[in-house]
Amino acid sequence: MIQPADIREWRDQDVVDEQGRKIGVLEAIYVATATDEPAMATVRTGLPTRHRLVFVPVDDAVLGPGYVRVSYTRSLVKKAPSLGMDDVLPAEQEGAIFQHYGKSYQSGPGGGRQLARR
Repeated sequence: MIQPADIREWRDQDVVDEQGRKIGVLEAIYVATATDEPAMATVRTGLPTRHRLVFVPVDDAVLGPGYVRVSYTRSLVKKAPSLGMDDVLPAEQEGAIFQHYGKSYQSGPGGGRQLARR
C-alpha cells in the first residue's frame, strides 16, 4: 500500500496491472478524507495529444523500482470514470468511481467528499 510519505516519490512512475502491463503514469493520489490514507490514484492514459486521467484504487498497490502495480486489469482501469487533464473531480461523481471497482461508497464526514487530492 502507498504510504502518505511516499506520495511525492511515486508521482510520474509507471502504473502497471497485476500482470505487469503498463496502464499509464501515476499523476496524483487521492486520500480518504476521514482517515487521510491513500485511497485512489489518477493515472494519465491516452495519446499524447489526448491524455485523460482515470481513477484506480491503491488499497493493494505494490511499489517497485520505477512502477506502481495495482491489483486491477488494464482493461478495467482504462474503462474507469475519467477526467480531463485540467478537470477537478465533482463530488457527485465519486460514487461512480467506487461502483466501477465494486467497492462500497459513503460520503465523507458531514456528507462531504470522501476523496481529497494530495
